[in-house]
Amino acid sequence: MPKLRVAIAGAGEEGTSIYKMIRAVPEVEVVGLYSPEKILEELTLNNRMDVVILAREAGRLKQRISGLIKPGTSIIDAGAVDLIVSLLKEKEKLLEFKKLQSELTIILNSVHEAIEVADTDGIIRYVNPAFTRVTGIPEHERIGRNIFEVSPNGALAQVLKTGKNIFGHRTRVGGSNSEVISNAAPIYVDGNIIGGVVVFQHLTDVIKLMDELRQSASLIENLSEKLGQVTTSKYTFSDILGNGQELKKCIQVAERAARSNSTVLLLGESGTGKELFAHAIHHASPRREKPFIKVNCAAIPESLLESEFFGYTKGAFTGAIKSKIGKFELANGGTIFLDEIGDMSLNLQGKLLRVLQEMEFERVGGNQTIKVDVRVIAATNRNLRELIRQGRFREDLYYRLNVVEITLPPVRYHKEDLPLLCNSLIVKLNRKLGKKVKGLSRDAEEALFSYDWPGNVRELENVIERVMVTVDDEVITKKNLIQHVSQFKNTSERDLDLIPIDQMEQILIKKALLKFGNTVEGKRKAAQALNISLATLYNKIKKNRSDN
Repeated sequence: MPKLRVAIAGAGEEGTSIYKMIRAVPEVEVVGLYSPEKILEELTLNNRMDVVILAREAGRLKQRISGLIKPGTSIIDAGAVDLIVSLLKEKEKLLEFKKLQSELTIILNSVHEAIEVADTDGIIRYVNPAFTRVTGIPEHERIGRNIFEVSPNGALAQVLKTGKNIFGHRTRVGGSNSEVISNAAPIYVDGNIIGGVVVFQHLTDVIKLMDELRQSASLIENLSEKLGQVTTSKYTFSDILGNGQELKKCIQVAERAARSNSTVLLLGESGTGKELFAHAIHHASPRREKPFIKVNCAAIPESLLESEFFGYTKGAFTGAIKSKIGKFELANGGTIFLDEIGDMSLNLQGKLLRVLQEMEFERVGGNQTIKVDVRVIAATNRNLRELIRQGRFREDLYYRLNVVEITLPPVRYHKEDLPLLCNSLIVKLNRKLGKKVKGLSRDAEEALFSYDWPGNVRELENVIERVMVTVDDEVITKKNLIQHVSQFKNTSERDLDLIPIDQMEQILIKKALLKFGNTVEGKRKAAQALNISLATLYNKIKKNRSDN
C-alpha cells in the first residue's frame, strides 16, 4: 500500500511539533515542512501531495492553496490539527503508561518478597510469583477472591479496615500453613484510598536472615577486635647502634635469617636488645607487610597464657561471654615474637611444639582446627640448656626453636659503643623532654666506661633519662651522674669481688671468645690476649664443658 504523501505548511513551532508527531507514523511520508510563502511555490512546481496540513500561521493562505492543489488532495486546517495533536499526545501518554506498567510488572515479579494487592472492597487484584513460592497458592486461585474471606486476620485486611500502616505483623496466610512476617500499607490516589498492598516473607526466611545478620555482626566484631590488636614492627636494623665486633656478627646473622622463614632464638641478658632484633628481623623479611605480634610469656599468668596464645570460644569458661582471637591467629601470615620463652610451663610447651610442627591448633573450648602460617621468633635471658637438665624445658621444643641461634653480647663486652648509644639517647630525650643537652663530658664518659652495666642498654636508657630530667646544663658531667647513680661515686676505687681462680678463668675465657669469636682464628687471638698457648686454651675450654 503506497504511503500517504503529506506536506506541512507553517515552519514555526506548531508546524515543527506536527512534523515530530506524524513522522513516526508508518503510513505517512512527510514530503516537506514549508514556510507559508514556500508552500505556494512548491505546490505550483510539484503538485503531487495527498494531504496539506495547515499550521495556524498558514491558515490565511487556505483559499490560495485550495486553488493550487490537484483534485483529491485534502486540506487539514488549524482546528483539525489541534484535534490530531491531542490524539497523538494521548497516544504517546498511553504508550508511556503501558511501558511503565510493563516495567513495574517486571520489577514486582522479580522481587523475592511476596506481594498482594487488593481494592477497597477487598477484591485481590494482583499477586507476584513470590507469593506462590512462599504460600504455595497459585495465582489463579487467589486473584478475584476477597481478602476479608480468605485471610481476614492478615495485615492487608487490617489496612483496608483501618487505613493505617502495619509493620512486623506475624500471622498465617489464609488458605496456607505458611507463617509469615508482613508489612502493609494503604494505596492513596488524589487523597482517596483505592486499595492496599502487603509485602511479606516466610518466618523461616526472616529467622535465617537474622542468623546471618548475627553472624555478620560477630564477624565484624572479631575483625574490629583483630584490627585493634594487630601491630607491625617499629624498628629496623638501622636502629641497632654499635660497632662492636660481636654485635656486628649478630646483625649479619639476623639479616640472613630475616630472608628465610626459619625460627630464630634470641639469647642474651636482660636489656641487650632482643626485642629490637625481633622487630628488625620481621621488618627485613618478606612478611614485613603482615602482623608482628608480641607475647611476653613471663607477664601473663600461666592459667591465661593458653587462651592468650590460641584464643577461646564463647562459653569456654566463666566470663567467656564471646569468642576471642588468639595471638597465633592474629599473627597469621606474619611473625609472632615469644619473649621470655624460658618462663613457659611444660604443659604449654607441648602445645606450642604442636603449633610449630603442624601450624594448627584449636581455640580453648573449641573443636575446630585452625591452620595458620606464622614465623616464630623466641627470646629468653635464661639458660635453656640448664633448664633442660633440670627438666623444666622440653628438649624437643628447644631444638625446634633453635634453628637460628643469635646470642646478643652484653654492654660490658662492647663498651666502646657507649658514647654512640648515649648520644643517640640524648637526641631522643631532647625531643621528649624539651631539653638542649649536647653530650657528655670526658669525666662522665670515663664514669660510664668504669661501670659494667648489668642491666645493659635498658639500664643505660633509664640512667640517662633520669639525669636529663633534672639537668639544666648543655653537657652532662660525672657530677650529674653521681647525683642519681651511687655506683658511679667510687667506681675507680671499687674492690673486685673475691671469687675462685678457676671461675675467674672461665669468665676471662668466655669474655675473650665473645670478643674475638669462636672460630679457630678467634681462639688464636683469644689465647694471645690471655697470654696462654692455643693448646692450653683448648684444654681449658674442654675442661669447662666437662665440668658443666
